[in-house]
Order: sequence, then C-alpha cells, then structure tokens
Amino acid sequence: MPTSKSEPSGGRAEVHDLAVIGAGPAGLAAADAAAGLGLRVALVDAGSRPGGQYYRHPAPGLGAARPEKLHHGWAAFARLRARLAASPLVDHLPGHHVWAAEAGVPGDGERPWRLHATRGPEAGDRATVLARAVLLATGAYERHLPFPGWTLPGVVTAGGAQAMLKSSLVLPGRRIVVSGSGPLLLAAASSLVSAGAEVPAIVEATSYLGYARGLPALAGNPAKLAEGASHGARLLRRGVRLRRSSAVVEAHGTDRVTAVTVARLDARWKPVPGSERRIACDALAIGHGLVPQIELATELGAETVTGPDGAAALKVDAEQRTSVPGLWAAGETCGVGGADLALAEGVLAAHAVAGRPAPARETATRRRRRAFAALMAAAHAPGPDWTSWVTDDTDVCRCEEVPAGEIRAAVEELGAGDARTVKLLTRAGMGWCQGRMCGPAVACLSGDGGGGRADSRPLSCPVPLAQLAQLAGPVEPEQRRRD
Repeated sequence: MPTSKSEPSGGRAEVHDLAVIGAGPAGLAAADAAAGLGLRVALVDAGSRPGGQYYRHPAPGLGAARPEKLHHGWAAFARLRARLAASPLVDHLPGHHVWAAEAGVPGDGERPWRLHATRGPEAGDRATVLARAVLLATGAYERHLPFPGWTLPGVVTAGGAQAMLKSSLVLPGRRIVVSGSGPLLLAAASSLVSAGAEVPAIVEATSYLGYARGLPALAGNPAKLAEGASHGARLLRRGVRLRRSSAVVEAHGTDRVTAVTVARLDARWKPVPGSERRIACDALAIGHGLVPQIELATELGAETVTGPDGAAALKVDAEQRTSVPGLWAAGETCGVGGADLALAEGVLAAHAVAGRPAPARETATRRRRRAFAALMAAAHAPGPDWTSWVTDDTDVCRCEEVPAGEIRAAVEELGAGDARTVKLLTRAGMGWCQGRMCGPAVACLSGDGGGGRADSRPLSCPVPLAQLAQLAGPVEPEQRRRD
C-alpha cells in the first residue's frame, strides 16, 4: 500500500478525507469501503503489517507455506489486503502509534483533525496526520484476572498463545492447559492442538447455561454455532477434556510453571472447598475475555456504555458515529463481537462518513452479530467472587509489583473507595501498561464495580519527551513507497 508523501518541515500537510486508526478487520474494511466511495484515506496502524491482532500472520522470512491454516476467515483478509495495496486512494502508515487526537471542526477544511503519532524513540520519529474525519478501529486487549502464580514464566494469555503461533510459528509449551472464560478459549485450544501441542484440559469458568437465555440470538447466527462446533469437533477428536464451571486458582513452579490447581466454582465464581485437582503442564494459556481499547476517544469526552460483562465501550448511533462530532468507531471499540461484526461495522462507518446510505447486508449483519455479542458477554461475565482466588501476596499490578494485600489495606484501613484512590495510595496501575492489565482487577478489589468506567488519559501510549516538545507544527510521515 502507498504511504503519504513527505513535506518539508513547515510545509503544508496533506489533509485526508478520513483517517482510520487501526488495521484490523474493522479498519481494513472501513479503509477499503471508503476508498471505493472516492475518499482519500490514511490507514494509521501501530503494527508493521496490516491485519491487527486477529489477522496476525507469520513474517515472510519464516517461510510459512500455508498461513491461512492458522486463521478463521483468512480469505476475507487476503481480498482486503490485495484491494488496499492496489488502491491509489489509501495511504498506509505502518508503525505509527497514535498517542493523542485533537478534534477538528466538521465542515471547516482549515481546522481538520490532528492525530499525533510516534514511530520510535528518536525526536524525529514523530508524525502528525491530518484528516476531516476519524474512524477509531483500535480493537481490544485481554482482560486479566490475577491468581497465585500468574506471573510465572510459561503463563501467557490465550490471545498471546495464538499470537506466538500465528506470528512466530512457536508454541508456549508442549503440554498447555487452556483456562479462563469465553469463546476465545476454544479457538486458542483448537489452534494449539492443530500445531501439535497437548492440551490436557480446557478449564471454563462458566457453565454455558447462559446461552440458553438467548435462543433467538443463537438462531440468528448459525455461522457462529458452526464455528464453535468445528472447534469442538477438532478438540473432541484429540481427546481434549472440557471442565466447565471451573478455574485455575493457582499455578505452581519455580523457574516456570510445572502444574496448575483447578477448582470447581459456584455460581458466583467462588471455589468449592475440596474440589481442587492438580494438572501437570509446562504452559498455561489463560484469558477472561476482551476489553475495548478506547482511550483516544474517552480523552476527547466520547460517551461510553457498560456492556453485560462490565467492560466500557464507545456509544455509537446507527451510523457508527460517536458523541464527538467527526469521530466514528467500529468493531471491538463498540463492544467485543468478533471479526464478522467488525468487518460489517467498518463498511457501515465508511458509508456514513461518505454520506452514502447504509448497505442492507452489513446492517443486517450488525444487528445479528450485536445480539450475539451481548449474549456472549452476559454468558461469560466474571462472577463477583473471583477475588477470593487472590491471596494477599499475589501481585495484582505487575508493572509496579503491587500485591493484593496492599490494595485491600488501602480500602479497609485507609478508606479508599474507588480504583483511582487505590492507584494514588499504592501505585497500582501507574506502570508501563497504564492499568491495561491490572485495571479491572484493581477496580474489583477496591469495590469499584468491576471497572466498567473508562479511564481518561492524555497520552494513550508512552511518548518520548523530545517528541512532545515538537508540537509547534505538523511533521509528515515517511516518504511514499510501496509495501
């Protein structure tokens, strides 16, 4: 894909019709649709190659003969990638970490949106992208619920295990327990066993009975049922055991994980005494769903909604428009719902930006997939008593090494009543990840309602001070070239 041409410092920068932040399913679909409607598009992405986390694929140097075998829906990605690479209207800006957005004035070509991005540690690695409208398609990150031993080497997230396999063709271990809650567990386990790993158990915290309350949503999404059945059949053939209403409550080992303790859970996710069982393994892939990545929008004051699983997502209208004029959102930023939903919402947002009617097919897909997403979120919402797994010496904030005991002391002895006060008293959430890993856990331990509120951060990612000092004028991205 072509990238934007460079202007001398102080020269007039090109103003795009639309800047899409994120090159996952939603961002790719939006950029493709917008270009097809005649808009000049900047596709701004932190990754070095398009695809995002969902379409993460092996580097060319690894020589993967059939990368599509590691993905569901690879054909859709291949088509989008080919069309975008051939489009003269799409400027792909890889390796651009957008850390702040300045809202523009709709209809005023002299006052466009300004997206500030960093491309590296040097002062000259700053870029500013100008656009008349912005679409946020930044996806989501995994929710982490700590437990004793979760910081041991060999303990990875379920999405992390898939990323290692898709991008580097390596496994986190040979005997891998998959644990947590949500449909990602089946997909991750299926990928791992297909790659030759042994999965002694999938440990799912819910009973799956929550899906019975949404039969219309299930009936309206037969493709999702077929996908789940496909994963289930593959795992059944490999003899993988599914343990429902159970959780890994402790990981054991010294230099790395060597075993995990699994316990049955009651309806509130509290371990049932006497139900503990130990499973030997050399890796643990664990995940408890995803949390929308919406910091750029919340800093601008965009309205949010709290989903059935307690996670905050951007509030959008029927055209994917947020409450901030000129800002649209699509995909997981509006609530986690999968790649098909993200693709449809990306197309719908592009049509809205271009002032075109919404396509009927994508509108119907969004309606069905959003209903299924709400059902899925409710069925796998963390139970309130999961915090009983966490001992006082368990690190909750890994960056600042803050144990659960300090957080509980801040609440019980110092009177902290919310996650922000706990953060100020203990530094939990002040580290490199800025609370992305520990935020929901800290909120639950502080009695702050599970972390449904979205944080507001002036900077959405770490930025060198030298680049902050250069904000007097725009600096264009690198010289136009072909990927």
